[in-house]
Amino acid sequence: MKKIPKQAYTARFKSLAIKCVTDGNSIPATAKESGLSGQALRNRVKAAATGTP
Repeated sequence: MKKIPKQAYTARFKSLAIKCVTDGNSIPATAKESGLSGQALRNRVKAAATGTP
């Protein structure tokens, strides 16, 4: 079985995903559309709200 390489997301991609959620889209829908896991997106939105990188 081949190992799938881990994807690296740009800061712009992350900020666009966070903006989609803060604009009213649901986390599960945004995560599925962007290819992120729901928990990873939830953590990023929470970090953005508190101002941590």
